[in-house]
Amino acid sequence: MKRFHVHLNVNDLNSSIDFYSRLFAAKPTRVESDYAKWMLDDPPINFAISNRGGAPGIDHLGFQADSPVELAALKARAQAADMATLLDEGETSCCYARSEKHWVTDPQGIAWEHFHSLGNIPLFHEVEEHATSATACCAPTDTRKQPPDGVAAKRSSCC
Repeated sequence: MKRFHVHLNVNDLNSSIDFYSRLFAAKPTRVESDYAKWMLDDPPINFAISNRGGAPGIDHLGFQADSPVELAALKARAQAADMATLLDEGETSCCYARSEKHWVTDPQGIAWEHFHSLGNIPLFHEVEEHATSATACCAPTDTRKQPPDGVAAKRSSCC
């Protein structure tokens, strides 16, 4: 089963945790000083918020796969969506987790992350130098603006 993923940038993490906990009638499954995540079953969603990004709002959308087979199927679908480039990060770490992932960007410039979680890590990034980044963590730049050969610079990723 795949789980829909939404990551929002928020200004005030504590008030947002309170709001979404009431909205979802559930406490977050993970809370850090700059991040919170809910793993809801009804509907199946991985909903994350952080205050590490830019303007409040949607940072990125995606699908969390339960297995490498599901992730491969998502990758094939992303390639079939006629996106000129696919940013394949392979195994990476961000948002307190280690994941296998890739990204595509839709025609409006919205980043879509497909990932399979491999385990938790104790830091937002294993390499904390990214902590001063102006972006939340995850979404790559608009991959449609990358060179047509599909080679895109690897960025830090997450969630």
